[in-house]
Amino acid sequence: MKKHNYSAGPCILPQEVFEKSAQAILNFNDSGLSILEISHRSKDFVAVMDEARTLALELLGLEGKGYQALFLAGGASLEFLMVPYNLMKEGGKAAYLDSGTWASGAIKEAKFFGETVVVASSKEENYNHIPKGYTVPADADYFHCTSNNTIFGTQMKEFPSLDMPIVCDMSSDIFSRVLDFSKFDIIYAGAQKNMGPAGTTLVIVKEEILGKSGRTIPSILDYEKHIKAESMYNTPAVFPVYASLLTLQWLKKLGGVAAVEKLNNAKAALLYAEIDRNPLFKGAAAVADRSNMNATFLLNDAAHTETFDAMWKAAGISGIPGHRSVGGYRASMYNALPIESVQVLVDVMKDLESKVA
Repeated sequence: MKKHNYSAGPCILPQEVFEKSAQAILNFNDSGLSILEISHRSKDFVAVMDEARTLALELLGLEGKGYQALFLAGGASLEFLMVPYNLMKEGGKAAYLDSGTWASGAIKEAKFFGETVVVASSKEENYNHIPKGYTVPADADYFHCTSNNTIFGTQMKEFPSLDMPIVCDMSSDIFSRVLDFSKFDIIYAGAQKNMGPAGTTLVIVKEEILGKSGRTIPSILDYEKHIKAESMYNTPAVFPVYASLLTLQWLKKLGGVAAVEKLNNAKAALLYAEIDRNPLFKGAAAVADRSNMNATFLLNDAAHTETFDAMWKAAGISGIPGHRSVGGYRASMYNALPIESVQVLVDVMKDLESKVA
């Protein structure tokens, strides 16, 4: 039976990425070697890294605008540390928007470096909405936000315009919608939620903001050193970078970010319409802030849980139990999830309604 993969990360990837990756594991570029064993300094892999970095900038509309793309290790969580190391000045301060678990994690790390101002938080409401109407201190060295909150199913629909560097963790919605990405000075994203397998992190950084913190930065945490080494300062995650390149190639062939945004809008509209229509379910996130990537919802009557769980499992659906922080269900609808899979879930929800009516 076909599986309908709603996993929040590692997530669904395009079928052609699996097929090409599988072939590369056996024989990469007809070299007689596996992608798992080739040198990261080989001509073949250097070409992979160069294309992946170039294509990431191209898809975000940032080519020729002073940005560099890096593929680094450590996940987005390491960027919680690298960002203040590179941007927060000695004796300076940073401003953070607290909109979820990962935003809170970034705030915790920034506090090791200096004054960290939380401009607004939705923690008291269990992060069920994106805070609004906040003021960012004009003397902050940078402003940090998280564009999409995977656990709670919320997504920023607007971003502030500020006279300071803006940093955004886009781990769970990068390449999913059109934005003016030039508004951001650093964008970072773990690959495993919309771009590739776990093991590498994409960092987009505007070079002109670097080298101004006055700090002595350990080499492995210094963006400038990684840029100079063209993402080869230390051995990169060869296979995850290759699979990410294949996913970016797939996205470009599909028509780029604008094309996939239309598909993502249609998927989200289909599922949210059923959540709102069906009297057995309710959404967990504020309607205005609902994520197109991660739809969180609950049963109004927990007595139906066993029946519903048996039904979606029988339909070949995988990965929809909600995070323990929210409960209920979470349907992650990343770029590669076909709308047909969303229809299967909607049909199961309708079938449940007919059974218990």
